[in-house]
Amino acid sequence: MTDQKPNENAREMSDPVLACSNLTKYFQQGDARVDVLKGIDLAIHPGERVAIVGASGSGKTTLLQLLGGLDLPTSGTVSIAGQQINQLSDKERGDLRNRALGFVYQFHHLLPEFTALENVAMPLLIRRVSVAEARAQARQLLERVGLGARLEHRPGQLSGGERQRAAVARALVTKPPVVLADEPTGNLDGANARQVFDLMLELNRELGTALIIVTHAPELAAQLQRSLTLSDGQLHPT
Repeated sequence: MTDQKPNENAREMSDPVLACSNLTKYFQQGDARVDVLKGIDLAIHPGERVAIVGASGSGKTTLLQLLGGLDLPTSGTVSIAGQQINQLSDKERGDLRNRALGFVYQFHHLLPEFTALENVAMPLLIRRVSVAEARAQARQLLERVGLGARLEHRPGQLSGGERQRAAVARALVTKPPVVLADEPTGNLDGANARQVFDLMLELNRELGTALIIVTHAPELAAQLQRSLTLSDGQLHPT
């Protein structure tokens, strides 16, 4: 007899939306070789919520960059939506990232010269969605995250919490299978951090987007379905 919930069984039977196998990464510093990741295996299934925790300098951001196709591993493979990214050209990797991934960072990385609406519409415009449709979808999601009255404000006119909510909307506007978040609440005070984190979980449930969240906060990691600790180049269940 199993105590797994039906959706957990369905998740296990589905193909991973993001996976890596025997993933390694090292950097050369003069004569010294620094091994950051040492043969990591990981599979993320549709709608799954996973935390990656670990000490500063343990390689969490490096792992997230490799999983997101922003860097290539020394060895091993990364597959996004069933495609091995090391077999793709730079342009093909960029197209795959736009189609399959959303990114949220500790610092919002909104473009300062554009409004909140224009920032959130940008991934759709890159995808060559019409301007009218991109703006309509961006508006809908910004209203959903509580920024309906701030559409025409530039990032400098928004509070820290508002900027990060806009960044979450930008990551999710394309309804990607996976969102990679690197300390998404690390630059916010307690109330705003809680609000942004709850928003990400709510949108995860509504849109079915898998979340991989790098965080230093054990209380946040504990609320996800899986928590993995990166230590000595390896991932271990927390």
